[in-house]
Amino acid sequence: QVQLVESGGGLVQPGGSLRLSCAASGSIRSLYAMGWYRQAPGKQRELVATTTSGGNTYYADSVKGRFTISRDNAKNTVYLQMNSLKPEDTAVYYCKANLKTNGGTRNDYWGQGTQVTVSS
Repeated sequence: QVQLVESGGGLVQPGGSLRLSCAASGSIRSLYAMGWYRQAPGKQRELVATTTSGGNTYYADSVKGRFTISRDNAKNTVYLQMNSLKPEDTAVYYCKANLKTNGGTRNDYWGQGTQVTVSS
């Protein structure tokens, strides 16, 4: 059984900051790329940022310079530091992990999502 648990969402003012966390647990043999996606009401889910197991990072143009993705491999946890938040960042943020289970199957796993609301 593999679970991804997100935390850190909430309501913040424009220009404020939040840090999201996503911890993967369960029958995990190897954890590969991890990333954050978001989905606003009425819109498609979009990639926000991703990081490889080696620490390479990628960002959507809309968040470059404002968001930072990082990971703690010892804790199987990925973070998303969000600074200079804008109302258009409002969305449900989902964590995704590509991993291999102890049973040898490699697949993507998703968290349940955490709400981020940026509003004055």
